[in-house]
Amino acid sequence: MSDQSANPRKPTIRTVAERAGVSLKTVSRVINNEPSVLPATRARVLQTIADLDYEPDPSARNLRSASAYVIGLVYDNPNPYHIIGLQNGVLSACRETGFGLQIHPCDATSPLLADELVELVNRSRLAGLVLTAPISERPELIEALEKAGVRATRIIAAAEDPTDGHPCVYVDDRDAAYEITEHLVQLGHQRIGFLWGGQEHRSSSERYLGYEQALKDYGITLDKHLVVPGDYTFDDGFRGARRLLALRDPPTAIFGSNDEIAAGVLAAAKSAGMNVPFDLSIAGFEDSPFSRQSWPALTTAKQATEDIARHAARMLIAGLRQDAAAVHNQGFVPQLVVRGSTAPVRPRVPPNASEA
Repeated sequence: MSDQSANPRKPTIRTVAERAGVSLKTVSRVINNEPSVLPATRARVLQTIADLDYEPDPSARNLRSASAYVIGLVYDNPNPYHIIGLQNGVLSACRETGFGLQIHPCDATSPLLADELVELVNRSRLAGLVLTAPISERPELIEALEKAGVRATRIIAAAEDPTDGHPCVYVDDRDAAYEITEHLVQLGHQRIGFLWGGQEHRSSSERYLGYEQALKDYGITLDKHLVVPGDYTFDDGFRGARRLLALRDPPTAIFGSNDEIAAGVLAAAKSAGMNVPFDLSIAGFEDSPFSRQSWPALTTAKQATEDIARHAARMLIAGLRQDAAAVHNQGFVPQLVVRGSTAPVRPRVPPNASEA
């Protein structure tokens, strides 16, 4: 005989109705925030919901209601830590507002992506979508979704509000990348390598522009040999670093477009017997667990991924509720975090230098 007290049943809407002494329809009206409920009754039902720790099932509520109470998070990104941060941020906003969340990974380059997302919304009865980069940075896709009546909020990389009429949260990666490069220059580094993330991501080009502008402002000539294409992965960071360190005049510092890339650089440097940061300074971007768990810990730009995603979801839900005061584009600027992977440049002794 099983011990039911060790595994109590989850309270149902029927439990709430019986405890509050009201009908199922009244509980449903309170959950859906409908106006046709007496204030005293509403307060009693809400108190019962709190006492029982009852959580409405958004998918079931979707089936019973003319309104949708689930939103979708759409992404295509190789960085698992970034995706987890996005999910946690959107989920936090959903819990605050009583919405459910459906995750939808997809191929950002698919020519049929707009049709796929419209079908997703209709099939799953989603109220709207939070679109992440690089999906969010395809103008033709945004137009197609709008034409199909799909509500969406974007997370994009941009130095300023695009003011294009489409709701977005924009992240100023360019300014943060400038600050990282400036930090390296002020440590005395003149030869600073740059490893790109995926070129389909606007964040990667924005980070490159920040790097390029900082070098220009400090009078350092950009050496194209120090710039290597790649993707936002550890393996591309490792390969890119090996390529840079094999140059006749290698860099004294390398800036990876994200922390996974920078962790790959760190592994490449250690495999070559280099002492980081004294033989090579390394910086990343995003402040993911990679940056804190590596040794030495990585200098990076702290990107508040969860806060960014939470705000995007709140914007979407506010728009769905026609709360115009809460629907406004907001910008975020990642902040420089200096750790043990960067240090003042140390003069290199030429390999054939004669002993004193």
